[in-house]
Amino acid sequence: MHAYYMKQALLMGEKALQLGETPVGCVLVYAGKIVGTGMNDTNRSMNGTRHAEFVAIEEVLRSYSKSILRSTDLYVTVEPCIMCASALRQYQIRSVYFGCANERFGGTGSILSLHSEFETQCARKSR
Repeated sequence: MHAYYMKQALLMGEKALQLGETPVGCVLVYAGKIVGTGMNDTNRSMNGTRHAEFVAIEEVLRSYSKSILRSTDLYVTVEPCIMCASALRQYQIRSVYFGCANERFGGTGSILSLHSEFETQCARKSR
């Protein structure tokens, strides 16, 4: 199932690229079901916080209680940036799977390690 969910994240990234955005996409998975999708929307919205992860979390929170995020996994095409990694920690996202490291802004080990427990979990699961 990991390959399927990552493919869905890649499709979101491709859609972002087609719309002139940075090609980052993600999906949030709860109980085997995609409950949130996101792609970068910073260029269109002129809002620097509209990263794929924030868009997906917002979608989840429209239909579900915040508490499900503790049992939710994130599949994202690129390692979450420092801002997104912080949000993922605040929402207590269970696991993060990313396609490639973010050598400029990575918040889960490439540049900054916001918290070693979360970083270790993300790095282990992305291999």
